[in-house]
Amino acid sequence: MSAHDPFRLDLFLPYRLSVAATRISRRFAERYAAEAGLSIPEWRVMAHLNHSGSVSVRDIHARVNLDKSMVSRAATRLEQVGLVSKAGHDQDRRLVALELTAKGRELMQRLGRSAQAFQAELVAELGEDAEALDRALARLGARPD
Repeated sequence: MSAHDPFRLDLFLPYRLSVAATRISRRFAERYAAEAGLSIPEWRVMAHLNHSGSVSVRDIHARVNLDKSMVSRAATRLEQVGLVSKAGHDQDRRLVALELTAKGRELMQRLGRSAQAFQAELVAELGEDAEALDRALARLGARPD
């Protein structure tokens, strides 16, 4: 694209990255929805809790790229089906801490294996470009802390 060409959204890198991310996310969502009946926000909440242990909705919101209301709704549904428990937060009484139940941890063991297999498939699809993409995403700050 040169300075004299008209702007084309389909060639705009941020748009293309967004489309790719959405498509990949949906592909994986089909798997965990079929296996566990989870939505994308529910999966992200559970995956974060599996890694972090007991944390607040605010903490999850800051890490998983979802609105607080989406995190709250996901947490409520996950609590209703026995995958997540809510308790008072240790440091701030105004916050509610979430954590996986034993049933939630067992489900994440299964889904974690599915996620690793899905990632391996993506890496295989990318072939030798996988490492370059990983480095580029790291430079863009697309790696979690």
